[in-house]
Amino acid sequence: MALTPRLDLRQSQQLVMTPQLQQAIKLLQLSNLELADYVAQEVERNPLLEVGEPSDGGVSGDDGGEHGGTATDEYLREGGDGGGDGSDGIVAADRGLESATDTSSSADSALDADYETNIYNSDAAPDRVSTEGSSGSLSYDGSGAVKGSGGGFDDRGLDQTLEGEESLHDFLLRQMAVAVQNPADRLIATHMIDLVDEAGYLNADDLGEISERLGCESEDVDRVLDVMQTLEPSGVFARSLGECLAIQLRELDRFDPAMEALIDNLELLAKRDMVALKRICGVDQDDIADMVKEIRALNPKPGLAYGGTSVQPVVPDIFVQKNRSGSWIVELNTDTLPKVLVNQQYLAELSEVGGSKEAKTFVSDCVSSANWLVKALDQRARTILKVSTALVKTQSHFFEHGVRFLKPLTLKDIADEINMHESTVSRVTNNKFMSCPRGMFELKYFFTSSISSGDGGDAHSSESVKFRLKELIDAESPKKILSDDKLVAMMQAEGIDIARRTVAKYREALRIPSSVQRRRLKNMGS
Repeated sequence: MALTPRLDLRQSQQLVMTPQLQQAIKLLQLSNLELADYVAQEVERNPLLEVGEPSDGGVSGDDGGEHGGTATDEYLREGGDGGGDGSDGIVAADRGLESATDTSSSADSALDADYETNIYNSDAAPDRVSTEGSSGSLSYDGSGAVKGSGGGFDDRGLDQTLEGEESLHDFLLRQMAVAVQNPADRLIATHMIDLVDEAGYLNADDLGEISERLGCESEDVDRVLDVMQTLEPSGVFARSLGECLAIQLRELDRFDPAMEALIDNLELLAKRDMVALKRICGVDQDDIADMVKEIRALNPKPGLAYGGTSVQPVVPDIFVQKNRSGSWIVELNTDTLPKVLVNQQYLAELSEVGGSKEAKTFVSDCVSSANWLVKALDQRARTILKVSTALVKTQSHFFEHGVRFLKPLTLKDIADEINMHESTVSRVTNNKFMSCPRGMFELKYFFTSSISSGDGGDAHSSESVKFRLKELIDAESPKKILSDDKLVAMMQAEGIDIARRTVAKYREALRIPSSVQRRRLKNMGS
């Protein structure tokens, strides 16, 4: 072999993670809130990008609209995941997808990913799936039909739009102004109110810390605390659960020695050790049952009834609804999709002005970044819809009949069906929620492990097995509590090949106590 320099031509293939590909992958795994924040940052960074209103540019069945084809339309025609040719059982009609590139204003075009996929009816041929477009916001009538409306009219009454619920802190301050008159005591009381958490408990184990911090006597702190514990709601300013229950029982004139002994031994009540409680309290079975019933009628967290942080509901990314013909409609929630627009008018003005080489390079980079963001958002919407369509098709019996008919499913099953990689399906199902007549479910809920069938039939989903286990326990007789061995025998008789340790694991996951604890609960009248 000659040791001389020479030139060789070689061909090779490799995957390069370009910034555009990284951006598309990042967008896939973002939730709707994270996506809105990301788009807001891009709009702030890129002067050519704008965010349109949700009602802008409703999806229509026209081919080009007044602005004609766009970069995103061309991208989809070149092979985006916009459906198939019918060979895989999915007939895609991408008539409703428009790009967000505008030539004049943001009112006439937006990134509308309002797709509507008609999944086959369970009684029809299993390979019949079609896609149709829809427009506007979503609503459902009593017959199950999906209706669209482009406007944002709010038909709620004035009394339904009033907000500003009084918080626990403000409620206690109002009462304190009447109950405490001394200025020094009011200072102590105000400081105590600041230490009360949302449940109504005083976050101060040692009252001496309050006296040291305020420079007052500990007797004054104790006296003010006694007054504050008489305020509403009953049980506030308690430092423990026992003290909270004791305050409420004193107001009901039910804090006798037997009840005090019960409050001092709440850990035995948590263990359902009725024998020890009867001995400590010096009462019989009927009396201890009545005392436990009274305690259960109390409020262990009295402060939660007044204001507090409002719970933010989960906003679904996909709607699943049955239409009048009995077919399932899978539709993206357009309200969660940001409407990104490229202001072509501003771009034209910049091009006419000209400028230095650096300015032209900056504008070119902005145009490229804006176009890729629009394409990535389109691709994200299409991929979410494609995965959701495959999920509804595979789990159609769940939507028809309930959890017991949920099939075991893996990411690979869906990935093979829609010709995508498992990692893509995993990113799509991350933090995405589906709303259907049976409730709100995360997309990952439909991916469950399998439990083999005892009679050689189809495998059972772990979620359906958990559901059946809960049904058996809920239906058990108080006089005949089912042990884990008995539950195993009953489920094996139904064709579910399950081990005892699996039953125990599922029972603990469902927060169902053991047979011994359930027997005590049944005897207590739970």
